[in-house]
Amino acid sequence: MTIRDKNKTIVGPKKEMHWLKLEDMEPISEDFKRRLKTKTKAAAWFVSNCYSKSRRTAVAKQLDEELKKYNYSVDIYGSCGTLSCSRDNDESCNDLIKNDYYFYLSFENSFSEDYATEKLWRALNYDAVPIVYGGANYTRFMPDGIYLDARKLSIQELAAKMNELINDPDKYAEYFKWKNYYSYHRQHESVDTEPYCLFCTHLNNEEMVKKTTIYEDFKRWWTPPGRC
Repeated sequence: MTIRDKNKTIVGPKKEMHWLKLEDMEPISEDFKRRLKTKTKAAAWFVSNCYSKSRRTAVAKQLDEELKKYNYSVDIYGSCGTLSCSRDNDESCNDLIKNDYYFYLSFENSFSEDYATEKLWRALNYDAVPIVYGGANYTRFMPDGIYLDARKLSIQELAAKMNELINDPDKYAEYFKWKNYYSYHRQHESVDTEPYCLFCTHLNNEEMVKKTTIYEDFKRWWTPPGRC
């Protein structure tokens, strides 16, 4: 995932991000606000791996139960749920999120450091507030105030916050002010960020190729204790 500013310059993700503060951002357009108000469903999740180290499926089901108190639900698409949306028509699935859902569960299958996948990209690009559940420092990927963190809120607090935002269109719209300043892209969209192109660039960098690094315990370097 690549983050660009409004001038199309790549600004992240990186360890130290210097985001504009939410209170300093201009509000979204009235037209965009009107479109957000047409949403009718609480949360969606597209998932096929039901058994993960993070126990994300259990968390999603607990959230679904709690949301029922507010007459909402988590709609789970794929082999872990009761709904389906064909991967052969990915754009129609993304349109479901964009048109119908207030939130999207960006739940990762492990708590690896800085592990943020297409689940986050999907929410950000299809006009749903991400609910994250992972081991990343999410301020490296998003400004504060545009997402909810399921690891920092209890299930009860999370469901209550979702209900509050659904019933307060102006407050919900605040979560999209970032769109006036940033955009999110897949790495393969540009030669500048495509991983294989970057790999070739490094291989053809004579100074870099001359450098030698030795790891006495490669496994420990690759997966240090506590990473996942």
